[in-house]
Amino acid sequence: MFKYAWIVVLLVANSALAQVAPEQSTGYQKKSAVTSKSHMVVTANQHASRAANAILSQGGSAVDAAIAAQLVLNLVEPQSSGLGGGGFLLSFQAEDRTVYAIDGREEAPMAIKETNFLDDVGKPLPFMEAVKGGKSVGVPGLLSMLHRAHRYSGKLAWAELFTPAIKLAKEGFVVSERLAKLLKSAGHLQANGWLSTDIQEGQLLKNAQFAALLEKIAQGGPAAFYQGDTAKEIVALVQKEHGTVTALDLANYQSRSVMPVCGYYQFYRICSMGPPSSGGLAVIQAMGILDHLKLNQYQPDSAKALHIMAEALRLAFADRNQYVADDRFVNVPIKQMLDRDYLSNRSALIDPSSRRKTVQPGQFDSPPIYAYDASNLERPSTTHISIVDKQGNAVSMTTSIEHAFGSGLMTHGMLLNNQLTDFSFMSVKDGRPIANRIEPGKRPRSSMSPVLVFDEQGRLLLAIGSPGGARIISYVTHVLALVLAWDVPLEEAIHMGRFATTGERVELETDQHSDVIAAQLVKLGHQVVFRPLTSGLHGIYHKHGLLVGVADPRREGTALAQ
Repeated sequence: MFKYAWIVVLLVANSALAQVAPEQSTGYQKKSAVTSKSHMVVTANQHASRAANAILSQGGSAVDAAIAAQLVLNLVEPQSSGLGGGGFLLSFQAEDRTVYAIDGREEAPMAIKETNFLDDVGKPLPFMEAVKGGKSVGVPGLLSMLHRAHRYSGKLAWAELFTPAIKLAKEGFVVSERLAKLLKSAGHLQANGWLSTDIQEGQLLKNAQFAALLEKIAQGGPAAFYQGDTAKEIVALVQKEHGTVTALDLANYQSRSVMPVCGYYQFYRICSMGPPSSGGLAVIQAMGILDHLKLNQYQPDSAKALHIMAEALRLAFADRNQYVADDRFVNVPIKQMLDRDYLSNRSALIDPSSRRKTVQPGQFDSPPIYAYDASNLERPSTTHISIVDKQGNAVSMTTSIEHAFGSGLMTHGMLLNNQLTDFSFMSVKDGRPIANRIEPGKRPRSSMSPVLVFDEQGRLLLAIGSPGGARIISYVTHVLALVLAWDVPLEEAIHMGRFATTGERVELETDQHSDVIAAQLVKLGHQVVFRPLTSGLHGIYHKHGLLVGVADPRREGTALAQ
């Protein structure tokens, strides 16, 4: 009663504070950290964690385990990721202390038009109208990414990694409360005999179609997906539903090995994904800005600390919205964006005593040719995997099909993505092109932020990431700040109440922050909204020879070790 009375009073006194109706229950039970001296797995579902743990116990690498886990997640967490989608993989090789990154983001079909998401009079379609059907489906990249990673650092045979998912698909799994609730609200889902809105919690769900597909890929490799009958059936479905993916688009798709982007907070080295993800750049920028602000002089859960973190994130989002898109099509000023002097100058724009009214993107060598555009912030149906193997190799991998259940189109027991809605629906703004506009062969901007953190000796300290759409950037930055600035234990950092901003208002997790904190933020000049913030932060902390694995209690994640 007290909380909501506060909200009413503040609404009357200041319209900057609002209460958003919850999307789902915010109650959750905290999960204990798991410790190990050997290896560690943290994924979004117990079945996936068990599969990865079994692979590691058989002598598999962190990459092997990540592949096995992802294939199981495709089955048991179909709303979030799968072979019909894409992702980003970051891997640490302990032997030579190198980090490699793979871009498995979906790609726009070559026949796509810039008007793909405009109506007959040139106005952007409503989001769900754009999502439904084939218009939103990009060429899937996940399988190509997993296969490339296996070529680099897999130890077990490719086919062995498919065994857990094939077995579970044939024998079935029990539908969880979360999956059943999400299915009931999936009005765009086209039932095909496997998934439907009628499925109940506790029901045993089998997927013979997916098992058959996995058996084909286990034996035939990616060609069994990107070519032949499977590819033909994907194309037929997408084109029947007004999409433009062709057999040639599928056959020509290649994941990319890319340089990770890295920066510093104090002496810690933070590495993540570069474009087409904006996530890594924004997280590293925010942490680089915070490095100049003596963040730990404030209590970590205080309004002043949240205010300063929110202001740093606003500055990072300003650069993101101006400059970041697929760097094969757009000249993204990565080096300048991560320059320490530049971030120091950006930090000077933050006033600890009040919110800055407007935030502009930074100016680099030449005036930007692209228009500022903050539209098309991604939806939060994504998953994250963190794994460290016995040799100290690590994987931080975030994958997605974008909206819950993607485009709603299913074939071979899997859902197809709607990632093309991550492009800006408009191509031009104020007479200038938008960096993240739709173009044939282009990969849409993302906020996925798989992260690896290293200490001053170059040793792996932390592997972490989260689902959450554009809020991923806030979720990951928040936990990094808690762990690195305040030395908060990872378990406590992940359990703490979330906050997020994508550039304007500050969102506080319902029932996890006090009205006093909200009122103080309002006084600092922020518009504040209470809402569920269903992060899925899955992290592994490595210190003094001990691995600590933590799964976010807001979802179904599980940490497992030997």
